[in-house]
Amino acid sequence: MRPAGVLDPPLPPHFFRLKQLALGKRPNIGLIADFVCIFFHLRHREEEMGSMDDYPRKPSQSQSPMRSKLKILLLLVSTNLLSIYLFSGSSGRINWLPPAAHLWDSDVLLRELNETQGLLSASQAEVVLLSRRLSTTNTLLETLLTDIGKARRDEAAEQDLEGWAHQLTGELKLAVGPHKLPLGYTPNLGSDELYPTLGTACRRYQEELTQYMSYEVGGECPSDEAFAQRLMLKGCEPLPRRRCHPKSPVGYVEPTPFPESLWSIPPDASITWNAYTCKNYACLVHRKMEKGTYDCKDCFDLSGREKDRWLYGDGELDYGIDEVLAAKHGSVRIGLDIGGGTGSFAARMRERNVTIVTSSMNFDGPFNNFIASRGLLPLHISVAHRLPFFDNTLDIVHSMHVLSNWIPDAMLEFALFDIYRVLRPGGLFWLDHFFCLGTQLNATYVPMFERIGFKKLRWSAGRKLDRGLEKNEWYLSALLEKPTT
Repeated sequence: MRPAGVLDPPLPPHFFRLKQLALGKRPNIGLIADFVCIFFHLRHREEEMGSMDDYPRKPSQSQSPMRSKLKILLLLVSTNLLSIYLFSGSSGRINWLPPAAHLWDSDVLLRELNETQGLLSASQAEVVLLSRRLSTTNTLLETLLTDIGKARRDEAAEQDLEGWAHQLTGELKLAVGPHKLPLGYTPNLGSDELYPTLGTACRRYQEELTQYMSYEVGGECPSDEAFAQRLMLKGCEPLPRRRCHPKSPVGYVEPTPFPESLWSIPPDASITWNAYTCKNYACLVHRKMEKGTYDCKDCFDLSGREKDRWLYGDGELDYGIDEVLAAKHGSVRIGLDIGGGTGSFAARMRERNVTIVTSSMNFDGPFNNFIASRGLLPLHISVAHRLPFFDNTLDIVHSMHVLSNWIPDAMLEFALFDIYRVLRPGGLFWLDHFFCLGTQLNATYVPMFERIGFKKLRWSAGRKLDRGLEKNEWYLSALLEKPTT
């Protein structure tokens, strides 16, 4: 028994929802729902009585027999009524399927399907046309955005250049320009102004460039050869022109006549020595025996290894000049030696009536002066400089040691394409002792040379053993030809 004032709990809401759902679907189901609700209600009351621990109650008594019988009776009646309802005749059977769909007239249906198909085809054509228009619009928009971006970049670059030029003073401002052409606009330039040639990297070193351009106009130039060369190697190449006179050597002596000059050491009085550690040629000749690292340390000794270099081939890495020239049957006349030291390759070619320009830097030695003293043509440019020759003009380009793995891959590939550019069709590129590691040879450099497009006439690779096998150092020598078609 519940204490006084405690009401019986109401039926749970889901019991009423069950009955309402049943009555809304089939009236006959409502009867079954009533019995089911009563049964579960009684069960719910029983559980509620068993869980009231918070109220004082009498000692537990056994469940009333009458209540148990009533539960059994209700369960029996409910299951029997449900069975009778489910298995009764068709009049009381639940219809689980939706009502049958109304069947349309076949002609009307066919006509409407044809109209729908026509509308779909027209819509599809409009979609295709719209897609084409969108594609065209997108292309025009991309072109417009590209042009706008280019115009803005050009404007920004021009403003940046003008801003940089406004910061300059004195000789540097005059050297950088621009300068108005006296006769006005010329179609050859497409402008009425002339800009002096100046390496773009010069703008990064304005302080050093200002120092380089500080001198007395018409007077003697500062003795700053090493300083100027460092600017070049930083990318400030070419340097601006100057209005001063380079210092002349005291007691200048005329050079040795040709062809004796090819293999003669010039007089010490032929150059100024301020920029170099050695102060005479004897010092340079004997530098090969000194400890330390020097660029081409034995190049000035013309009676040593330079005397026999390129005269004979060994069938492997060393190629002989005569066998290389024989590959073109006398059609090699002019060419370039990149990083040619003191010009011995050009001297050997000159003996065979081939004119070679030798590019070289003055790394603690008068390399360019020495080349000129031998009656040969020097060219003071770095390996990063674009070759100052027109397309398809040279018969041969040679390089020994300079083009190697010390150059960044991207810059090296640009240099190789530049060599390809200046060679005439059928011209030769003689790659002489290209240095790299074994892991780089096939992974990096072989694919790079294949991208350039040279034809391989000779290709030789060999180990460089002077520092041990464990270094895995290699040399590559190759004779490559620019295709004629």
